[in-house]
Amino acid sequence: MNVADVMTRNAAHIRWNETCGAAVQLMWDRDCGALPVIDDEGSVVGMITDRDVCISAWLQERPPQEIFVSEAMSSDVQYCSAADSIATAEELMRVKQVRRLPVLDGRRHLEGIVSLADIARRGVQLRGRPEAREIAQDEIAATLATICEPRPARA
Repeated sequence: MNVADVMTRNAAHIRWNETCGAAVQLMWDRDCGALPVIDDEGSVVGMITDRDVCISAWLQERPPQEIFVSEAMSSDVQYCSAADSIATAEELMRVKQVRRLPVLDGRRHLEGIVSLADIARRGVQLRGRPEAREIAQDEIAATLATICEPRPARA
């Protein structure tokens, strides 16, 4: 089983030059907490979360409508491909302590997004079937526990 089997296709995304206010509205409308950020050519250049927007607005003492996505996004994009195994995606989530990974093609264009929640839901759907071995509930729990560990304090 690979990422293509569990990922969300047609994932919401936002352009780097839109405002955080637009990002928040899109997150609200699509019921998600993170958006891949794309450049003018359609390549993924960052990720922005609801937390990124809140912290950026607080630190800058400005409303989200006055802050560009490019000012608040993370540009260190952790991603996977649709052909990657679920285990590979989970390992990357654990190592990088992220809950979601954009799924990119060879040109870094967005194909979808895979979250730990997507993997967990698929595991429940497959319970009792032979392919359920590929999505171990204890691995999902271990991934979540690792993601939730406090990160070292920044200097």
